[in-house]
Amino acid sequence: MAQTGTSQKTPSSESSYILALLVLSAFINYIDRGSISIAAPMLKGDIGISTAQLGILLSSFFWTYAFFQPVSGWLVDRFNVNAVISAGFLLWSCATAATGMVHTFAALVAMRLILGVGESVAYPSYSKIFVRYFPEERRGLANALISTAIYCGPAFGVFFGGLLIAKFGWRSFCIALGLAGLLWLLPWFRWMPRGETAAAGEEKPASPGWVEILRLRSAWGTCAGLFCLNYISYFMITWLPYYLVRERHFSLDLMAEVGGATYMTSALLSSAAGWATDRAIVAGGSPGLVRKSCMALGMAGAGIFLVGCVVASARLSVPLLLIAAAFFGLCLSNVWAITQTLAGPRAAGKWTGIQNFIGNMAGIVAPALTGLVVQRTGHFFWAFTITGGMAALGSVIWMFGIGPVKPVIWRQLDDARL
Repeated sequence: MAQTGTSQKTPSSESSYILALLVLSAFINYIDRGSISIAAPMLKGDIGISTAQLGILLSSFFWTYAFFQPVSGWLVDRFNVNAVISAGFLLWSCATAATGMVHTFAALVAMRLILGVGESVAYPSYSKIFVRYFPEERRGLANALISTAIYCGPAFGVFFGGLLIAKFGWRSFCIALGLAGLLWLLPWFRWMPRGETAAAGEEKPASPGWVEILRLRSAWGTCAGLFCLNYISYFMITWLPYYLVRERHFSLDLMAEVGGATYMTSALLSSAAGWATDRAIVAGGSPGLVRKSCMALGMAGAGIFLVGCVVASARLSVPLLLIAAAFFGLCLSNVWAITQTLAGPRAAGKWTGIQNFIGNMAGIVAPALTGLVVQRTGHFFWAFTITGGMAALGSVIWMFGIGPVKPVIWRQLDDARL
């Protein structure tokens, strides 16, 4: 059995710049992928599509995003991670801008498919960089900041995007968003991490193969747990604006305020949970118990209060939605910290790719199923109830389905890269 490999030490100031740029990229990533959801109330009438077609459009991004995850994981383990994330960022920004220029349902779906290909590189790249340059006791906060950006993105997008769309239209919003995002590449080329993972004169350890990863109970546990987590996440990102406007009869301005506050609540709690779990581990707590307990509590609470939200009055539904978002924020900081600890630097890209592939099937299922359920029933009760059930299942999986959270000792195989 070979050891898991070594991590490259990076000066604190340099790693801070790297982390800041990755956080910013995640922020832009989630504004871009959520742009169609923000525009949905206006886009539906402008293009002339049904509610079921809108569900397909909202889910289409995840068709390529999910299926390209293993490819992206292989790329970041095999090639320079800086080049992979740069190419993906360029592709997804161009797809976002092009979304505002097309006029048919088929063309919109095509742009969303291209967007999914570009954005598929993000999480495998984040995991590869974190496991290589950040020690265990810093990964909780580092991943929490990524999660914070993920929900600040929709918060910013819903609040300011809703206002901008109401004033200038959804097409102008998408074009400006895509072109502005390209500016991220300039500081990235200046500050991106450099150096080899292995020490001078040391042979770089081979990455384990797909089969070796998939033999592990912990791999299947993290995959199933992420599916449940993402079902909640993508249900809220894709359908929350539409729910607030069409079922709760909020104005676009009020939808922007409530939706933005919901995402921001998750973002703030994610940062707080990431900091707290890192401190608990430094103080001697078991990384596995600390991180898994946070995941289980967060998902259970989110599910309970989401169901409460849909059955409550319009006035009470808002605070219940915010409480659900707070619980959801608890688990966002630890999902990838668990994976990074298990996979280590040799398998971070591939494991993240596999996990994100299976987990993001929820991005295909949740938007489309929600659209079908809402069209059949005429309201969101069963859609919220299904989401609450997925949260309960996820809570059990994260607590009991993964096993010990400790680095896997990978076999050294000549064909491990295959």
